[in-house]
Amino acid sequence: MNKQTTLRKLKDEKVRFLRLQFTDVMGIIKNVEVPDHQFKKAVDGNILFDGSSIEGFVRIEESDMKLAPDLETLDILPWEEANGHGKVARMICDIRYPDGSEFPGCPRTALKRQIARAKTMGYRLMVGPEAEFFLFQRGDKGQATTITHDSGGYFDLAPIDRGEEARRAMVNILEKMGFEIEASHHEVAPGQHEIDFKYADALKTADNLITFRMVVRKTAFDYNLHATFMPKPVFGENGSGMHCNLSLFEGKKNAFDAPRGDLGLSATAHHFIAGILEHAKAITAVTNPLVNSFKRLVPGYEAPTHIAWSEKNRSPLCRIPASRGLGARMEFRSPDPSCNPYLAIAVMLGAGLHGIDKKLTPPKAVNSNVYSMSEKERRRHKIRSLPGDLKGALLCLKDDPVICSVLGEHLLDYFVKAKTAEWEQYIANVSQWELDRYLDKF
Repeated sequence: MNKQTTLRKLKDEKVRFLRLQFTDVMGIIKNVEVPDHQFKKAVDGNILFDGSSIEGFVRIEESDMKLAPDLETLDILPWEEANGHGKVARMICDIRYPDGSEFPGCPRTALKRQIARAKTMGYRLMVGPEAEFFLFQRGDKGQATTITHDSGGYFDLAPIDRGEEARRAMVNILEKMGFEIEASHHEVAPGQHEIDFKYADALKTADNLITFRMVVRKTAFDYNLHATFMPKPVFGENGSGMHCNLSLFEGKKNAFDAPRGDLGLSATAHHFIAGILEHAKAITAVTNPLVNSFKRLVPGYEAPTHIAWSEKNRSPLCRIPASRGLGARMEFRSPDPSCNPYLAIAVMLGAGLHGIDKKLTPPKAVNSNVYSMSEKERRRHKIRSLPGDLKGALLCLKDDPVICSVLGEHLLDYFVKAKTAEWEQYIANVSQWELDRYLDKF
């Protein structure tokens, strides 16, 4: 796509409004919408907005920012076609300073920096995410609840799975927007679901995840349901993860595949895995960024809590699926779908590239159940634990210069300040659990 073909497509499709979409530091989708007579200005990247009003961007005295659209992300929103106001399209944007230079607080730009670094080393990262979500009923006033709309479990069918129709509608919309859907199904917990789409390069996958969350929530709303990517909305049930399947390609060749290598993996794959494990604690602050994220990362609910890797079992942090050849990959199991996908993929890639650059060697693969090991056994295998809460994860992030450099000073400073404030507010809050446990006793 170039500017001319983009404008022609918008005209030929009779698009009336164009959304210029981006995310703030926390991954929340934002947009500026312009009517058709402003399309040329938008495509030229000359739409300004007040950056001081967006979390983590700039101070009020330097507020003007530009939206630089990625023309390849142009999509017509299928649900807007018959609303009576004309068609609506969207493009995903990078954030720039008014002079057109890169803005260091743009999450998408942070990912592009790591992609460029990988390219200089001869690699291209491919990512296949598995984002889970919950569907809950809405209250009388349309408010979100945690009342599930079904009692289904893993791979259940209707009528137990009452989310089938909403999921099918989501799949239809996603496919209209260019997604290649591989499967959709009910997950383990009541009201929990998963829709899997085909892997793609790092930037495309991050863009897809933002679009995916938008489509899922919008479609759920149309069915009078609330979709949430909150990691652990219901106590006592499995939380929602976002396992990420990662592989590096050199041209059309999977750089992880080596039929004669250890476990059928190349030295590059082993170095990449070692980098992920080496920086796992710091990465966790970005891939699991909520206080609530750590309610999922607890023993007993299939979520990883220990830093190890395995060829077979699913208890460690990293797993190597059986596929080889073009399908050779590692599955990173700790991320959850509340993360900013641009920053999450950036830190995963940065950690892996550091492992390759320094030729790090991973510890021996652990093929026994890490959950059932004693503390002594884990020490013998040199298995460390992930941070137990958001505060611990932030401390690990600040102590890791490699992951700090991936984010850059601007993003790191704001992210740590915002998340520290979130933690401090959380620990000062008096919860219902405390009232139920202590109010009558003391």
